Amino acid sequence: MKIGIVGAGRIGGNLASLWAKQRHEVMLSYSREPENLSQRASVIGALASSGSVREAAEFGDVVLFSVPWTRVEEVLEEIGAEALDGKVLIDTTNQFGPDGVEELPDGQTAAQVNAGRMPGGVKYVKAFNTLTAGFQGSAAGRSGDERVAMFFCGDDDEAKGTVKKLIREIGFAPVDAGGLADAAVIEAPRREGAVYGEEFSKPEAVAFLEGRSQD
Repeated sequence: MKIGIVGAGRIGGNLASLWAKQRHEVMLSYSREPENLSQRASVIGALASSGSVREAAEFGDVVLFSVPWTRVEEVLEEIGAEALDGKVLIDTTNQFGPDGVEELPDGQTAAQVNAGRMPGGVKYVKAFNTLTAGFQGSAAGRSGDERVAMFFCGDDDEAKGTVKKLIREIGFAPVDAGGLADAAVIEAPRREGAVYGEEFSKPEAVAFLEGRSQD
């Protein structure tokens, strides 16, 4: 599978490396140090390359979208709607602005807000946003009951199936937290009653979500 990485920072760069180890082709784009993108790709290996955000989106069967919350609309405009049409897009962003957690409009989840910013035709899934890049890097590749739960949300079942496979391949236990309207439980900030920032095994994660649904 080809995966375009839009946002090759800590989260995006880490996932690019993990997926390349599973023989997926990756293209890195959008970095605070764009001059280093090609070098970072060469470190990952022969299955990695670098390019512009539009080139990465066009390249990928799946697009990992991992940019700052305040830059989402700017980057989407740079990519262009045609480059994302029909693509599975994995959004790792959390609603952090210059002053901390941003207020969301009309009781929407951050996932709903970002999905609404996307051009039509995008198959949107939110994932890889609850745990730090450092922890994801150290926890990836565990086996059996030691696998850490990786939560995801979305309204497109086919897209969620693709993301579930990509999560499992790099050694996490995929846990479906529901649709985009249910995404608040996996979103910032860290707080009681949410999974953001917390480590769960899959049985613990499933029990936690089931307990919330019964409240």
